[in-house]
Amino acid sequence: MINETSSKITQDHLKRTAYLYVRQSTIRQVIENTESTKRQYALKQRAIAAGWTEGQIQVIDTDLGESGATSDRVGFQRLVAEVGMGKAGIVMGLEVSRLARNSADWHHLLEICALTHTLILDEEGVYDPSHFNDRLLLGLKGTMSEAELYVIRARLRGGMLNKAKRGELKIRPPVGFMYDSQNRFRLDPDK
Repeated sequence: MINETSSKITQDHLKRTAYLYVRQSTIRQVIENTESTKRQYALKQRAIAAGWTEGQIQVIDTDLGESGATSDRVGFQRLVAEVGMGKAGIVMGLEVSRLARNSADWHHLLEICALTHTLILDEEGVYDPSHFNDRLLLGLKGTMSEAELYVIRARLRGGMLNKAKRGELKIRPPVGFMYDSQNRFRLDPDK
């Protein structure tokens, strides 16, 4: 894939830093979905194959366990700042959803990348946000990522509502209570 898109990577890009953004949405995913994390870190090899040296690659993984739907992601804020200062030649992420789960963050990053002539690399290829077709495709990927999050939430909520209608929904009891053998709340005998 790098060979097909290497024409987008110029000496100017290679003089700047390659930023690899690694993120999992929850601590549970960090612990249980280790293969996804390994795939994200493996993008470093794609940058090396494209011409960056290992010393030119900055890994930003401070947002592991942070949802892309929140704005408190220090790593993402750092990434946007580095791109905005013109330090980045390329931004790498496994997929758009690793970078941003909302359109505002995603399009903000795309705009800054276009202004600073910073490329974006995901598992599918290399994109130049200053080119209309690449920006259109990246915009669609961001929209699909945001829609995916909505669909997942809607499915989970629908499942919970169905269980509730059947009287089978179990919620975590308040502190000091527990479920008995008939699935009713009762005081927890553990003082």
